[in-house]
Amino acid sequence: MSEDTHPEFFQTNTGEDTPAIEPIPLWGSDVFIATLAEHQLIARPLISLIYRHHAAVASEVAVSAKQYLFESELDFLDGDDLDLQVLNQSLCSQVLDIATYANEGHWPDDAEVDVTITESWYHLTQTGGYHDAHSHPNCSWCGIYYLEAGETDFSRRSGVNRFYDPRVNADHYLDAGSLYLNGQGIYDIEPVAGQVVIFPSYLKHSALPYFGSKDRIVVAFNARVDFV
Repeated sequence: MSEDTHPEFFQTNTGEDTPAIEPIPLWGSDVFIATLAEHQLIARPLISLIYRHHAAVASEVAVSAKQYLFESELDFLDGDDLDLQVLNQSLCSQVLDIATYANEGHWPDDAEVDVTITESWYHLTQTGGYHDAHSHPNCSWCGIYYLEAGETDFSRRSGVNRFYDPRVNADHYLDAGSLYLNGQGIYDIEPVAGQVVIFPSYLKHSALPYFGSKDRIVVAFNARVDFV
């Protein structure tokens, strides 16, 4: 193994003659947070579009996992509206950048890839609304764009998105040597208007109950990345 493919070796405290130890990180689950450059331009028109669309159609996916949360059908970003097209292109560009970073050393040097958002929908969440833990099949990357964060409160975990440790039974035994595994096995992200959270599709996540007088609005999506 070359030092180019793994983090630097580190020396123990037992003396200079002691062999160095090489850490090898395995099976990480990176989550990426980006800012949507076009947010200020498209947010207000998209919010208006969603409220006009709100009463017309609804998703029938995992109905029992949601309460006080309206989910559109799964083709929201396929619309002809110019702001939807701008959002679609911007999200595809971000997924491409992230997939390129994550697959460094795994793609051929001359690889050409294309990103397609295969499913997209919005959530309009009112007070008391939540979405139970779940993951997304049939895609490699997923994302959540915070169009309107609402009145989230991180200290009370109101309306945050929670991600769950995918390592099965990682915390089966916790002592001083395994504290790095994080006994809680969760990571919470506070919604911020204009931000996009992009994560691998296998990673389970939820939207914790939201309590606020202002609606919380997000656009979520699933994406494929293919060689062309």
